[in-house]
Amino acid sequence: MNERDSAVGAMVADLVKRARAAQAVAEGYDQARTDELVAAAGWAIVEPGRNRALAELAVADSGIGKVDDKIRKNHRKTLGLLRDLQGMRTVGVIAELPERGLVEIARPVGVVCAITPSTNPAATPANKIINALKARNAVIVAPSPKGWRTAEVLIGHIHEQFDRIGAPRDLVQLLPAPVSKASTHELMRQCDLVVATGSQANVRAAYTCGTPAFGVGAGNVASIIDETADVERAVDLMLQSKTFDNATSCSSENSLVVVAAVRDAVLAALQRSGVACLDATRKAQLQQLMWPDGHLSPAVIGQSAPVIAERAGWPDVAAQDPSALLVEEDGFGPDHPFSGEKLSPVLAFYTVPDFGAASQTVRRIYAHQGAGHSVSLHTRRDERALQLGLTLPVSRVIVNQAHAIATGGSFDNGLPFSLSMGCGTWGGNNFSDNMTVRQYMNITRISRTIPERVPTEQEIFGTFFDKYGRA
Repeated sequence: MNERDSAVGAMVADLVKRARAAQAVAEGYDQARTDELVAAAGWAIVEPGRNRALAELAVADSGIGKVDDKIRKNHRKTLGLLRDLQGMRTVGVIAELPERGLVEIARPVGVVCAITPSTNPAATPANKIINALKARNAVIVAPSPKGWRTAEVLIGHIHEQFDRIGAPRDLVQLLPAPVSKASTHELMRQCDLVVATGSQANVRAAYTCGTPAFGVGAGNVASIIDETADVERAVDLMLQSKTFDNATSCSSENSLVVVAAVRDAVLAALQRSGVACLDATRKAQLQQLMWPDGHLSPAVIGQSAPVIAERAGWPDVAAQDPSALLVEEDGFGPDHPFSGEKLSPVLAFYTVPDFGAASQTVRRIYAHQGAGHSVSLHTRRDERALQLGLTLPVSRVIVNQAHAIATGGSFDNGLPFSLSMGCGTWGGNNFSDNMTVRQYMNITRISRTIPERVPTEQEIFGTFFDKYGRA
């Protein structure tokens, strides 16, 4: 180990040592005191003045997204998470199952390393911090470099709230700037649990760091609009989602897969909503701007459609103040980059003959990118959601909703509020849920004897024997 690596290791070791001391204090808290920690951390970001300042700083430092949308995200996602956690037991006995002779006890995991992205530099750290605290853990945030100042201010507000309630500040800490791959990896190595949201490079690093880890898969959501859909409502919901925070969310739609019978109606509704439909020449120009070296360019990530149009050299399009840019596509994979995630208000438009073809098109899109995440469906035939859920490699089917708002939990659906969505083995993850406090705790189980029930061979094998015999 060279001198620089040694210094990084010592710096991280000091953070972790302080975190462990604070966590030892929190481990002795009862449920009421634990819930005070949660409320303090939540109010640190929900308070309107702090929320706005954090949103403004996030956009100023990262150069991506919209201030007003980040304010809404900070508020709704945090308030929703607090609602989900309210009244939930995470201290001591959390379940008694006498019929099975089991008692379940919640235990902390220890010190959590929280890897967070520049796209949500306040909302995602807040979400992870609150979940960690609810389970009586300490947490050290490792933000992206562009999100570091926002995370610093957020954690400063949390410390101020901790001072009010007499809780140790070291329960929530921040990896010092400048954040590097070396310091982030060292933090992952020394902590007890890693929860990683952001680039797939960060997720892969988390999975290989030697510490238990939860990571999330890549987004690249496709939205099916079938022949039965309420087209006007479908387009309205889709654009609410796609234009929110300039499409920085992994849950933003990237492709529209439209059944031919409603193709013209969908295109007309998109144009009435300000979407600029680009011809083949401009599609090629946009592709060069977005993927100049085969990788998505920061020049478009989280930028508005007018800004992207200006950067593409189209002042006439920019002057129309488009809500989004749309290109027609019929291919998939690296040679057709519009079939992948765009992290900007740019949509690929696929036309298919029927619902079966729509499902197969989504499958081909996800074979390129986005497997395991979610699919959006706009339809009046509810059984089609079940069909997609049974056949597509997705963890969520979002029906007739604004996808980016719905998939991470919403006040009008039953999904848990989260900014980290597991994508199952399809997306290279070890879970397919929205990340919740359950990922931040250990469960100890007490087992006692119950009346024995041993099945007969006929009960277990009867159907098999009836069909195939007892050979």
